[in-house]
Amino acid sequence: MKKLLLILLALYGMQFTATAQKRAKYEFMRNLPVYADSLIAHFDYPLAWENSGIKKFAKWKKVARQKVFDCMLMPPPPPADGYQTKVLFEEQRDGYKARKLEVRLSQYYTVPAYVLIPDGKGPFPAVNLLHDHGAHLYIGKEKMIRPLACEEAAVIKDAEEWLKGYEGQFFGDYLAKNGYVVFSADAPMWGERGQKEGAQRDRYDMIAGNMMMYGIDLSAWMTYDDIAGTEVLAQMPEVDASRIGCTGWSMGAYRAWMLAALSDRIKVGASVCWMVTADEQMGFKYDRTENGGFANCFPGLRRWMDYPHVASLACPKPMLFINGAQDVLFPVPGVEKAFATMHATWESQGAGDKIETELWDMPHSCWKNSQQRVLDFFKKHL
Repeated sequence: MKKLLLILLALYGMQFTATAQKRAKYEFMRNLPVYADSLIAHFDYPLAWENSGIKKFAKWKKVARQKVFDCMLMPPPPPADGYQTKVLFEEQRDGYKARKLEVRLSQYYTVPAYVLIPDGKGPFPAVNLLHDHGAHLYIGKEKMIRPLACEEAAVIKDAEEWLKGYEGQFFGDYLAKNGYVVFSADAPMWGERGQKEGAQRDRYDMIAGNMMMYGIDLSAWMTYDDIAGTEVLAQMPEVDASRIGCTGWSMGAYRAWMLAALSDRIKVGASVCWMVTADEQMGFKYDRTENGGFANCFPGLRRWMDYPHVASLACPKPMLFINGAQDVLFPVPGVEKAFATMHATWESQGAGDKIETELWDMPHSCWKNSQQRVLDFFKKHL
């Protein structure tokens, strides 16, 4: 009888959750509050360079960068003995070595990473290559660099399948063949930093919410780790620490301009398919609204600066931004407004020739022509 009751309760629960119960009055729709447009109307961005009233650009950068760090909440405590690395596996490839590392980025955790080192005598220019989101958390660094032979067959197969968004070419291996040391690490919740129960996209937001209960912003820790990973890259004897760049596609593009904005180690940045203004991204104007959620959210930051204002903290570094006119994730009007904002900032500092923004006739992708464009930009500036 007890077993039958449990079965009936389970069936009732399935029926209960299959169809959402609706009330006549509501306050949220399409994952946004119904007053989203009113919220957007009050975005005045008082710490944007053009709004801040601060006269000296260097002072503005210091104040604005600190505000970003304030919104990032508690940083991970650095390791007591510095960023220690351990080589787990190495293999020779065509013109470069591939290594799997274990890097201690914090007192709390070590991070799996890949590094590619060109053959020959260094030091070489280097790139911190930042992987995408894709609602696919099973692999991270393996999206950017061909997995090493030490990995499980399922990981290697998954990485090969994920290459569709990169037109069948591992971005990291492509850069290494062209003379760059390439570093790529798993972000929190991706790859070997994932969940014991298995990769589940819907669990990301729940875990991010739980992390906030500890005073931690999960997206911010991704950025903090990107900053620390760049320090690890700079310490490698094969690397010319004065010539380090960063790049990525999609969430990796967001990570790239964030890293360029917040790390003085980065000299050049390139972002493929992640730039927009919040007013176009967070309202009801388009069928699709922002759903990156916790993966690109610092608490309260939109009350101070918009995305292009934060990216402008990278000024006057050389920066390349490519977006797709057919990219349904980022409305073209928002992309164009963001590009105009950044151009105005670079031009105000006499560095208008250092920023290049391009809107290509392409969907959300990082195909071979995008990778070639990024390589050409690095050759020019690194």
